[in-house]
Amino acid sequence: MNATVLAETEARFRADPSTARSKPAVTAALVNGRARLSAGPFNWDADLPLTLGGQNLAPSPTAYLLGALAGCAVAFLNDTLAPQFEVDIVDLTAIARCSSDARGLLAIDGVAPDLADLALEIRVSSPSPEDRVAAMLAAWRERCPIYLALMKPQSVTLTIAEGAS
Repeated sequence: MNATVLAETEARFRADPSTARSKPAVTAALVNGRARLSAGPFNWDADLPLTLGGQNLAPSPTAYLLGALAGCAVAFLNDTLAPQFEVDIVDLTAIARCSSDARGLLAIDGVAPDLADLALEIRVSSPSPEDRVAAMLAAWRERCPIYLALMKPQSVTLTIAEGAS
């Protein structure tokens, strides 16, 4: 099924490249003391730990960033690349990690608030030939938008509006 959908999608994108372009956006608003995130029909919350003033009732923004990376590994590999490379996946897991120092968020001792030591471990179990699995993983490194956004320096346009709403 995925291979058919992917083939149809590829044909449509080749015939009309404008159908492939999108501008995803996520909106965050303060709801019940935490961030309510919305994208299309989906809503989810983000919160901070108690030690940083949050209520610890939802994953942190850092967890979502790591989740985007690990999730892109599993979803993109399984849903898109495995069918493209004719790889059968028996098991697939991804673990994204980083280190941080919460003192940086509180401006203590000049500690940087940056995330550091970003790491991703992908484990693929497949009976498919090793060369196809390797080609699929190479394609992931070249095409995963979340991985690429973290690997390549990006500028962020920041607009801040103050005042009552």
